[in-house]
Amino acid sequence: MTRPLSIDLRERVIDAVDGGMSRRAAAERFGVSISAAIKWVQRWRETGNRRSHAQGGDYRSYRIEAHAEDIFTLVNDRPDITLVEITE
Repeated sequence: MTRPLSIDLRERVIDAVDGGMSRRAAAERFGVSISAAIKWVQRWRETGNRRSHAQGGDYRSYRIEAHAEDIFTLVNDRPDITLVEITE
C-alpha cells in the first residue's frame, strides 16, 4: 500500500492554488499528479481539511466472526485440521 504524501507538500500545493496558481501548474511545480492536486484542493474547499483520509482499516470478515467459537472448537479438538476440512 502506498503512503500518503506529506502534509507539508499538500499545504504548499493548496497555498499555491489559493494564491492564484492553477491546480495543474501547482501539481507540475511540486511534482505531484494533477489528480492529486485537484482532489486536495477540492477537499480543502469543501471541508477545510488539508490532511489525508485514513488508509486501510479493519478488514475482518464478520461472517467468520459469527462462527469463531465453532472454528476455535474445531481447531482445539483437532490441531492438525486444514482449512478445507473446516469449510466442509
